[in-house]
Amino acid sequence: MKIRRRAAAYGVCRAADGRVLLTRGSDACAFPGVWSLPGGGIDHGEHPDDTIVREFAEESGLEVRVTGVRTVLADLARLPDDSIEHTDRIVYDVEVAGGQLRPEASGTSDLVEWATPAEVAARPLLPFAARVLGVRFDEIAELPAGFAAGEIERTPGRVQRFGAYGLATDPDGRVLLTRIAEGYPGGGLWHLPGGGTDFGETPERALARELVEETSQRGRIVGLLGVGHRYDPAAMGPEGVPLDWHVIRVIYRIQVDEPTPAAVTEAAGGSTAEAAWFTRDELDNLSLTELSREALVRTG
Repeated sequence: MKIRRRAAAYGVCRAADGRVLLTRGSDACAFPGVWSLPGGGIDHGEHPDDTIVREFAEESGLEVRVTGVRTVLADLARLPDDSIEHTDRIVYDVEVAGGQLRPEASGTSDLVEWATPAEVAARPLLPFAARVLGVRFDEIAELPAGFAAGEIERTPGRVQRFGAYGLATDPDGRVLLTRIAEGYPGGGLWHLPGGGTDFGETPERALARELVEETSQRGRIVGLLGVGHRYDPAAMGPEGVPLDWHVIRVIYRIQVDEPTPAAVTEAAGGSTAEAAWFTRDELDNLSLTELSREALVRTG
């Protein structure tokens, strides 16, 4: 069985009277006639913030501005060709800044409309859109029994990765960081705990797993800081092979209520060299990744 993976961005856009903007799938998409939130796949090297602006313009003719990140989801779907697709979805709140409403000329949607809550509830919706809009729906099936995930189809030479990271603190205000192993992009720099999400895994589960593997800590998510990305078309992989590297990153706030000495528990040879707790003053003397700096600035 083939497996596929994609990352996408969608937007909740409401009119002053409470109606929400929906798009209908065309015959060119996997689920024609089913309604969804406007949005679509994140292009290689594209910031998710830019994806949502581009997709709204393509599918609705409207110019929008991002007002916040609502949630981040992951789901599995069986496609008409009997393959299994994992989609990581960043859902934004957006507002109209200009343009004129019109349907997509040719693409994966063929109609765009403002819908009242009653109309939303009466229409066939993609499960993720129903979940975001608070509409009941039938849960999709889990992976079939005995399913063994094979190699995900990728564009040769390109790597697009979806990762979940956490700014983790303890009751004393210390910050938990990990040092990237040499040979990996950013080797030697102190980074936020976290990493790539596995096939079929939600960002929250991935972060909990990575936190234990990289630092031996257990924490709880207390908030969503935001999303970002890094595009490095000349990155060198651990085997010395060039990678056209694009990582899309979700950043959470993590509280570790019962901290223990930080220690790496994942197998030797991984991307994490060490882990440690730091006071705010100690952070000034560290060489940090841009992701760590961004998260620390966002939290003051």
